[in-house]
Amino acid sequence: MDNGKIIAYCGKGIGKTSAAVGTGIKAAGAGKQVYIIQFMKGQLSNDFLNKLEPEIKIFRFEQSVDSFDDMSPEEREEERKNYANALNFAKKALTTGECDVLILDEILGVIEEKIAPQEEVIDILKSKSLFTNVILTGINISDEIRGVCDVVYNISREK
Repeated sequence: MDNGKIIAYCGKGIGKTSAAVGTGIKAAGAGKQVYIIQFMKGQLSNDFLNKLEPEIKIFRFEQSVDSFDDMSPEEREEERKNYANALNFAKKALTTGECDVLILDEILGVIEEKIAPQEEVIDILKSKSLFTNVILTGINISDEIRGVCDVVYNISREK
């Protein structure tokens, strides 16, 4: 992977997160520090990914095990704060250069569901260092996000 790229894995097919994590594993194998921030996954346990530390660090800011749609208005507001913390952490990681690859898993869904403002995510992406790669995943990608990406992969089922 070239340095300094913004890459999106989107589409209705399965494997977007797997492709992003695989890219992260390849980068970690080359001595790069990889961060993965997972959105919209709840507190589902993924013990295998935790075994990839310290080269790949996994961050989940959500507190609820319920999907966003199933939460009460109060719970949604609390999770919005957690998402804001995750985005602040992403911006810090990108501006300080503390990681070489930042994977924002399911960030496109966060934007689509209007849980976080698209403009804020774009500002975060624009704040990255010249050498940091950022990978976005999610089903749908807006034209605005597509415009800041260097590469967009559409993952879809052929058969």
